[in-house]
Amino acid sequence: MGNSFNEQFDQHGSWRREFALRLKLLSGWLKDHDLLDAAVKERLRRLESQMRSDKVMVAFVAEFSRGKSELINAIFFAGYKRRIMPASAGRTTMCPTELGYDSEVPPCLRLLPIETRLQSQPLMEWRMATEKWERLDLDVNDPAQLAQAFEKVAEVLHVSKDEAAALGFWHEETPEDNPMVNAEGLVEVPRWRHALINIAHPLLKQGLVILDTPGLNAIGAEPELTVNLIPQAHAVLFILAADTGVTKSDLAIWREHLATSAENVDSRLVVLNKIDTLWDSLSSPVQVQAQIERQRVISAEILGLSKEQIFPVSAQKGLVAKVNDDAQLLEASRLPELELALSQGVLGRRQKILRTAVAAGIVELRTEAGRAIGVRRRDLAEQMLELKGLRGKNIAVIKHMRSRIEQEQADFDVSGARIHAVRSVHVKLLRDVFHLLGTNTQRSEMAELTTALRQPGIKLGVRKAYASTFERLRAGLGKAQTTSAEIHSMLTGTFRQLNAEYGFSLQAPREPDLARHERDLDLLERSHNQYLSVGNIFRLARPEFADRLVRALGTRLRVVYESALGEVELWNKSAAAQLDAQLRERRRNFGRRLEAIERIQQAASGLDERINEISSQEMVLDQLDAKLTELTSHLINIPDSPAPTDPDPLRTA
Repeated sequence: MGNSFNEQFDQHGSWRREFALRLKLLSGWLKDHDLLDAAVKERLRRLESQMRSDKVMVAFVAEFSRGKSELINAIFFAGYKRRIMPASAGRTTMCPTELGYDSEVPPCLRLLPIETRLQSQPLMEWRMATEKWERLDLDVNDPAQLAQAFEKVAEVLHVSKDEAAALGFWHEETPEDNPMVNAEGLVEVPRWRHALINIAHPLLKQGLVILDTPGLNAIGAEPELTVNLIPQAHAVLFILAADTGVTKSDLAIWREHLATSAENVDSRLVVLNKIDTLWDSLSSPVQVQAQIERQRVISAEILGLSKEQIFPVSAQKGLVAKVNDDAQLLEASRLPELELALSQGVLGRRQKILRTAVAAGIVELRTEAGRAIGVRRRDLAEQMLELKGLRGKNIAVIKHMRSRIEQEQADFDVSGARIHAVRSVHVKLLRDVFHLLGTNTQRSEMAELTTALRQPGIKLGVRKAYASTFERLRAGLGKAQTTSAEIHSMLTGTFRQLNAEYGFSLQAPREPDLARHERDLDLLERSHNQYLSVGNIFRLARPEFADRLVRALGTRLRVVYESALGEVELWNKSAAAQLDAQLRERRRNFGRRLEAIERIQQAASGLDERINEISSQEMVLDQLDAKLTELTSHLINIPDSPAPTDPDPLRTA
């Protein structure tokens, strides 16, 4: 019952495993037939890595007491027949919590102390410092132990106002946003900055990552959460309470952190939770449904969404229904409708993107490997023509042919210096591209931005400082693209010349498209601009907050630039591998031609034998080419998981 999301994710996982298996078979076959050059090997590695590391992140965002943790329990953990995530009344999730699976790490809960906020390292660096996290081992077969362990994410500390301010939870300028002060004058803050839960849950093993976020006050204090993690989520579930609708703090979260760009609104689902609070024995079912529908319409209008993106549910009743196998209660909870939207919309769209990406990679791989077969086929055709021309010729002609082949070989050996010179120029230009996209360039840009933000006083020019930084970053990417175009033009001309002079079939690989990384910069700039509004002037006046924001930007930039560098490196390998492969095949070709001449000189039957051998080898190459096409086609055409009627109901707007 109600397992549409789980079932669809199982099918998504099966498709990925099938792809990985077929890719492994292709890799072994290419190696067995000497078709695994550097470029093909790199493309295989990237495809394998892309498939293995592909994640589907679903972020749950809400103010406290909206039933967010209960919704996670109902959708993902009902199979345990009890609550796993803490979901009592009041605040439960006090720190951002990620649930995922890494086979290299034993089942555990890792907790990063809140005090790490007082230090300069970004959250991404803290992830690497495993010794700084408190670790609690988990028994995935003991639901009670899991539930007890997960309660730690709700732990709090009571600190002075000064300490709370240093940690980012107390702001004198905006008293309405500050947490409550107890009788001793102390402020309640989360004990932990971030939690990582690693368990071998079937969905998590297949690449699902669940991000459970705390309320507005905690979200705003951790820029890395709002400019890095949430924007990267493939779906965001924003949870409201059906009895209150969109409150002022709900609207603040939506406007500041979720509705930052029109491009990602389709991936936002709004859950109108706790509809069971509207189940009134004094009202008829029709009246109750009318009240729920009215809240749905009002919420959609306030948030600027279509009504179809608002899902009324009762997470609590949905969980109870699944635990007790109560089909009637499950239907009344309306949880299956939300699960269906998640499975069809989020997973359908994610799988389509992934399939398109790997299909493009497979086509490129097919071209790279097919080029080697083409070179061998052309060499055999040349040998066949050469040998057929010797029929009926005397020994002197055959001897002359041998001298000519030896001279061609000597001339070809001289070409090595020419090719080395081409590579030298190529590498020099590539160094310029690597410098433009390298870590030193990013570091200097972040240092300049940090200096601008550390100017004393309120940062009225902060937007300008950010705009200037992104302008320079875009200019750098543009310059890298221009240099890449120059390299591509040079390679095209040189390859054309080498093809004419030495009979190669070199083709300059398509230059990397760095424009899409400029689009990544645009999205990144928009996600940061949310912090540059007048409402955040006081926050930005605090050096520690501005530094945290810049560190979060640096983390995302590193990902963008590493991706761009990876494309350039693959492009370089593809060009170099072609040269290496054709040089290698040409040297083998000279050896085979000389061997054939020797056999012809030694026996009259040698000529016909060699012609027959070449005919057989041509047939083998045809079979190789057909098998390559078959294996790569199988990778592209792995059957889809059962297609939904509407592949993407999130786009009904």
